[in-house]
Amino acid sequence: MQLVVGRIGRAHGIRGDVSVEVHTDEPELRLGPGAVLLTDPASAGPLTIESGRVHSGRLLLRFAGVKDRNAAEALRGTLLISEVDPEERPEDPEEYYDHQLIGLDVVLLDGTPVGELTEVVHLPYQDLLTVKKADGTEVLVPFVTQIVPTIDLENQRAVITPPPGLIDPEQAEVVGAASDEPTEAAESAGPAESAGSAESAKSAEGAEESE
Repeated sequence: MQLVVGRIGRAHGIRGDVSVEVHTDEPELRLGPGAVLLTDPASAGPLTIESGRVHSGRLLLRFAGVKDRNAAEALRGTLLISEVDPEERPEDPEEYYDHQLIGLDVVLLDGTPVGELTEVVHLPYQDLLTVKKADGTEVLVPFVTQIVPTIDLENQRAVITPPPGLIDPEQAEVVGAASDEPTEAAESAGPAESAGSAESAKSAEGAEESE
């Protein structure tokens, strides 16, 4: 089975290094030195990783035969594809390969159908699950335990507990709704004095009295 494990970004320096947008939870395995990767477009590869390092939070790779900035820049936008055994599983039981998740039925805790999991979006700060609902619309669900407590591969489903409004915007809770009536605290404060500044003034007054 073929899995997209990264996308080549801009060239870095003059010796053929490129930045890579990582699409795998196992970069040390899929994007380590010696790994041979297929590409999309196919004409750009296969590519063999010669070396890699992290610079300013970005993964930089150098491929065999890519010796200068021009050659590196020509690879920009290329997808990196790894051949993976379909039976292979991550070492951590709480981790999953994208192909294990895509196609799962997404349901609420009470079993109510939500839709189908169609894509795993890997972002620098977290992963998102793209869920296609029955009406054809899509929603992005943060892939965190609080919202996705159960991945049941045996029954091919993902159980989610979304906050109000995530799946159905009409159910969103209105927080801090504006009121036409001024609050008592606002009336007691001076016209140019916020609650925070009033508290600071009171503290300063107390400090002077203690002296």
